[in-house]
Amino acid sequence: MEQSGLEPYWNTNVARHPGILRAVPEGCSDALDVGCGDGLLARKLMGHAKRVTGLDSSAAMINRARELAGGEPQLTFVEGDFLSVDLPVEGYDFICSVSTIHHMDFEAALTRMRELLRPGGTLVVVGLARERSLGEWAAMVAAAPFVRTMKVLRRAHGPEGMPVADPQMSYGEVRAAARRLLPGMRYRRHVLRRYSLTWEKPLTG
Repeated sequence: MEQSGLEPYWNTNVARHPGILRAVPEGCSDALDVGCGDGLLARKLMGHAKRVTGLDSSAAMINRARELAGGEPQLTFVEGDFLSVDLPVEGYDFICSVSTIHHMDFEAALTRMRELLRPGGTLVVVGLARERSLGEWAAMVAAAPFVRTMKVLRRAHGPEGMPVADPQMSYGEVRAAARRLLPGMRYRRHVLRRYSLTWEKPLTG
């Protein structure tokens, strides 16, 4: 799919797209974007995977994503609850989710992503968390001027109608739960008030 013109806006979620795309494994056949919104990232993934599925619980977002898909036959959008919608177990070489997992039960969602990923596949979760410890608050305060400046300079905005929710888990709680559910995962806290989890599913076990 043509990649020009696919980034009509910028925000702190879109800022993580380049890193997500770099994580797509070579020869990726099937990719899943959980919480795809208007499909911006799913459309970008078409340059890295043979088939892409975008899933979102918002009918309005899915309708918009389908409108913007341009009839691409290998790009599919599904409306539904990620925890219950019918998806193939071990059906994806790459799964990503951006600022969506805090809308769901964290452990249930991460467990399902693990189950849907093929052995050798890669999972990338970008999420929001809340500051609870002194260290977490200090990091947020230190980053705040840079975050504000970036949002102004890049004229940050996103698609209208995106569902919003406040995160309930702290950064520390997210990291601890993810380490338990995804042994060997890599955790990073990003300056633009996001964290990322990256995990490669073992080929055996």
